[in-house]
Amino acid sequence: MDRLEAMSMLVAIADHGSFSAAGRALRVPLATLSRKISDLEAHLGTRLLVRTTRKLTLTDAGVAYVMAARRILDEVEGAEREAAGEFTTPKGELVVTAPVFFGRLHVLPVVTDFLALYAQINLRLILADRNVDLIEDHVDMAVRIGNLPDSTMVATQVGLMRTVTCASPTLLAGHGVPKQPDDLLTYPCVAVLTPTPVPSWRFRMPGSQAMRDVPILPRLAVTTPEAAVQAAIRGVGVTRLLHYQVADAIRDGTLQRILQRYEPEPVPVHLLHASRGQMPLKLRSFIDFAAPRLRESLVHLP
Repeated sequence: MDRLEAMSMLVAIADHGSFSAAGRALRVPLATLSRKISDLEAHLGTRLLVRTTRKLTLTDAGVAYVMAARRILDEVEGAEREAAGEFTTPKGELVVTAPVFFGRLHVLPVVTDFLALYAQINLRLILADRNVDLIEDHVDMAVRIGNLPDSTMVATQVGLMRTVTCASPTLLAGHGVPKQPDDLLTYPCVAVLTPTPVPSWRFRMPGSQAMRDVPILPRLAVTTPEAAVQAAIRGVGVTRLLHYQVADAIRDGTLQRILQRYEPEPVPVHLLHASRGQMPLKLRSFIDFAAPRLRESLVHLP
């Protein structure tokens, strides 16, 4: 019996909460997974899992064994990386994730320059607007925009991101420039559809922490920030986006920022990675390379 393989399978079952979910994640047939755990239990002479038709739980012995298995597997992975030279030379595959639009505009240029400098590193860039699970999806580094929940992750802040409200000069010429958030009640608006729709736009009242929610009934709702920018440029309505998403349009004058005094507090932008003991040089090299370049690009948003 391959005990390391069985340990990996048991940890996956504990993490995913079921044999079927673990089997899908590991791409292992359910029958194989069940047989490997049964062999491990027979080898140990104790039950590790209690399976019913409704749920799966670890026994006391299973809880202790899973904790020990995680530690052993982490040590083995570290030893393999060290043997492969990851802790002495920047080499191997690096997996990085970032939001789609931000990744295309700001992360991809950094990645291409990084690869030109490090010939022994290959990089997989996952552009996705969902928060990819770094551990489950085997991702080394994530770019996250927004306040982070408390976690064991290690975060390196590279800047702040404002939420801005803007409109085309043509629209403002026809409707006038709004002086306060409530003025938007009479303006056509362009909104971005999200999995949990936001029926209002939140503004911060000047000189205080008081917030004002303005209910918005969009004239146009779209599924991507890029589409919202283009619609706003064409004069369809006022839009509200993260600063980087409209920076080019503001720079060339096709959109104009409004209600700047009422903008919410900026949110942080971080590079995020898991804390797993000694850091491979490929990851350390990427953080040292990417962090100052991202800080520079975010500071100079118009």
